[in-house]
Amino acid sequence: MANIRSAKKQARQAVKRTAVNRARASRLHTFVRQVEEAIASGNKKAAQDAFKAAQPVMMRSVQKKVAHANAVSRKLSRLSARIKQL
Repeated sequence: MANIRSAKKQARQAVKRTAVNRARASRLHTFVRQVEEAIASGNKKAAQDAFKAAQPVMMRSVQKKVAHANAVSRKLSRLSARIKQL
């Protein structure tokens, strides 16, 4: 455990940041899963609606440095292509 006051504060902040980032990542995964489920159901309209809802959440996760920009872009591209195939 940290002995210096500033190190103790950093440890407290790290716990808070970890909790926030984990919640953001969980939200990201939830929205992606909803799009995946809509695609699997074969309903193009539902898949498009889920994709439109997921897109800003995914891009926000990039801005908050929860996910890597290229990974999110790749995921969006692949989801979009799968929706177009429906």
